[in-house]
Amino acid sequence: MERLTKFIEKNISGKKVLGLFILTNIVYTFMLTVTIPKTMGFSNGMKLLDMMPTGYSFNYVSDLFNSLGENGRLTYLTNQIPVDMIYPLLFGLSYCLLLGYFLKKLNKLNSPYNYLCLIPIIAGIADYLENIGIITMLKNYPELKEITVYTTNIFSVIKSISTSIFFITLIVVLITIGIKVIKQKKRANTV
Repeated sequence: MERLTKFIEKNISGKKVLGLFILTNIVYTFMLTVTIPKTMGFSNGMKLLDMMPTGYSFNYVSDLFNSLGENGRLTYLTNQIPVDMIYPLLFGLSYCLLLGYFLKKLNKLNSPYNYLCLIPIIAGIADYLENIGIITMLKNYPELKEITVYTTNIFSVIKSISTSIFFITLIVVLITIGIKVIKQKKRANTV
């Protein structure tokens, strides 16, 4: 854990954190506005596996891949997945450092709270494993294996749970910083 803390302390300058945050969200916006809609254009309204936080079944994957057709599956594989192979790294790194930056503001970085910085990294790793599963299923379709669907589904759910936990944690940290700032201003005004 000491390595993580050193890495965070070395990389949490405001400019670096802000730059990574902006880059991460540019890539995310590109996926939401370009690659996902382009792929979903073939899906007859069915959600892509990446966009299903509560998971999916073998039958759903089979129906989705069938609905996508050959061109849709190819678009998923060659448009959406390549961008989504960049995003998990940016997400994990950016949000690990962002949380570290705010924990430092609370003087909590060199405490057990620094373990919270691992949450976005876990989400990023789960996203990569989800992507590997989706690639495997797309390349092997129509030969879908239940174990591949099941395993990929687990990583999709882990990704969504860890992402949700991260954002809840971030909100709590930001509220704590807000309270600290308000208290400091009140103290300054009473002196």
